[in-house]
Amino acid sequence: MTAPEPPGAPGGCPVAHGAAYGAGYGGAPHGGALPVGVPLTPLYGQAVADDPHGLYARLRERYGPVAPIELEPGVEAWLVIGYGELLELTRNEALFSKDSRHWRVPAEGRLAPDSRLQPMTAWRPTLLNLDGAEHQRLRAAVSDTLAQIDHRQLRETTEAAANGLIDSWGPDGTADLIGQYARALPLLVSTQLVGLPTGSGPRMIELISHFVDSGPESVRAAGEFQATLADLVRHRRTAPGADLTSWLLAHPAALTDEEAAHHLVVLMIAGNETCINWIGNTLRLLLTDRRFRATLTGGRLTVSDALEEVLWRDPPTQNFPGRWATGDTVLGGQYISAGDMLVLGLAAANADPAAQGAASAAQGSLGGNRAHLAWGAGRHVCPAQHPARIIVETAIETLLHRLPDLQLAVPSGELAWRPSPWSRALVALPVLYSAFTPPRPPVPERPAPAWTPPTPPVAPDPSPSGPSPSGSTPSDATSTGRTPDSGQPDRPSWWNSLAGWWSGR
Repeated sequence: MTAPEPPGAPGGCPVAHGAAYGAGYGGAPHGGALPVGVPLTPLYGQAVADDPHGLYARLRERYGPVAPIELEPGVEAWLVIGYGELLELTRNEALFSKDSRHWRVPAEGRLAPDSRLQPMTAWRPTLLNLDGAEHQRLRAAVSDTLAQIDHRQLRETTEAAANGLIDSWGPDGTADLIGQYARALPLLVSTQLVGLPTGSGPRMIELISHFVDSGPESVRAAGEFQATLADLVRHRRTAPGADLTSWLLAHPAALTDEEAAHHLVVLMIAGNETCINWIGNTLRLLLTDRRFRATLTGGRLTVSDALEEVLWRDPPTQNFPGRWATGDTVLGGQYISAGDMLVLGLAAANADPAAQGAASAAQGSLGGNRAHLAWGAGRHVCPAQHPARIIVETAIETLLHRLPDLQLAVPSGELAWRPSPWSRALVALPVLYSAFTPPRPPVPERPAPAWTPPTPPVAPDPSPSGPSPSGSTPSDATSTGRTPDSGQPDRPSWWNSLAGWWSGR
């Protein structure tokens, strides 16, 4: 593709004109062909936390489907906010690579070693950072490993963990559904799935939060997180069990220890952060949007539909890095230079009127539509969406069954969001409740030995994608009945002990 040459920038790279362009961009040279004096919009801090939808709308109005942004002072990028343009970006590996080694910002010495962007942009030998045949090899290993998860057992494990957390709450009828539920539940489940000790959950949550927030502790947290999972890989290499780590190591793709550890980082961070935010954002919508709550309790909307609407309106990952241009080109009317970074604006692309229509956006009638981009697109679409959906759906159903009269404890305008450029995540979700539906009677107690993997899965569901979560039927109390494969949960009392320890009891 022959790209037109940007005005005033030979070769499409104004870096050579540092003095002229530096003044226009607050001292940061930029690789696109924007007029001198156009400021870069920061994609960090409170602006992206307080009103991201307003921010994306203003960017769309001013620049169209591809907008210039600043990821941190002196580090520029493009935010792709057009639905069609994002699809084009993700489907053209030859021109827009996943390999961050193409990025010219670090090559030019403009990315500090301790930059908060390092954990989310540094190259690693994973399916997220490779294209072509090597990406397919690693993706097959991850997809095949995830396919060994038994969906019925995953529902039972999640429901048992959810009940244990709820049982650990005090008798005063108050709770924080982020800190005491959404942030704890996925880690309780995923530590079992990968074969980590169950007590490692709280520390892993802290490290993941630092990692994805691109905050001051992100680099240190990334190193500790990587080291923890590298230790797990070494342990499972010599003592395999029935867990994701052991299955990944046993895959015919023959991953090295380094590759396996990096992929566990991907699975733990992407899986947990997605589930945490998806649970929190769905519960917020239920508690603050009367129309949404009424359609759910009235049986006109299933929990599965509710989850889809959240993926449209407030996806767990609002922006994702990234793609890197391998040559000069044009996208969405903007001149893109070789080495430019392009950020996937997942939330903004979902809000593109070209994707959903102004009427649908205004009415919020998107629950049954799965054409959103919350999972990405192209060959790098998320491979873990089915297990994530089971965990989140079970978490929502269990909570609404146990506490059918949940109410927000503060005005909705007081809810705060984490200032992450990547995640759409609440800081807290305080609630009140009075009715407390007891869980089913527990089965006899069984111990939880350290480093013991989950029970080996039974024969997988014969359907290609496992049990469909969309089969939820309303119950009398909450309109969110059990899906057909959820069964009676195996809820040993050690779950209650673990959840109580997590809550500080």
